[in-house]
Amino acid sequence: MSLRNPKEVPKISKAREKTIDKLKKAIPKKKKEEIEFNCKFFFHYDKKEKKQKCRILLETIKLFTSLNYSISVQSRKIKNEIDISIFGLSARNDYLTEVKPASEAIDFEDLYGEHIVNIIKSDGSINSVRIEFNLYKKQINLIDEFLPPKKNNGKFCSFEIAESLFSFPME
Repeated sequence: MSLRNPKEVPKISKAREKTIDKLKKAIPKKKKEEIEFNCKFFFHYDKKEKKQKCRILLETIKLFTSLNYSISVQSRKIKNEIDISIFGLSARNDYLTEVKPASEAIDFEDLYGEHIVNIIKSDGSINSVRIEFNLYKKQINLIDEFLPPKKNNGKFCSFEIAESLFSFPME
């Protein structure tokens, strides 16, 4: 089939969709372990909705100077397990640029008790943390960090409780 005078329209293959389940099954390539992301947990009061939420803030370790970026993520919660998959970075349409890391905030309303949070990179690497949320005592406890058993799985994310970012309604 010549491209100058085509008789029929060539078929273009569809891009493969990446879902959380496909990323969990993927086997990452072996590479040097390097911390690329920092995951912060804190309570956040949304003034517009007037609701208390648990916020997971995912940030890159590297700082960006010329553009402001956000992290493209997809999240889901099934029972006591939260899966957050990282798809990449996307540029924000901001006129004013700042030197800061790329970040994304994910809010959950109904977190109470012990949960497992899985951070999944696009190559299939998984880092996990067991964490306990207690809104009534206004505390979050980091129980333990672990790497799920998977071939070539490496540590790429650090976890912390950001108590300086806690916000509660004024009473």
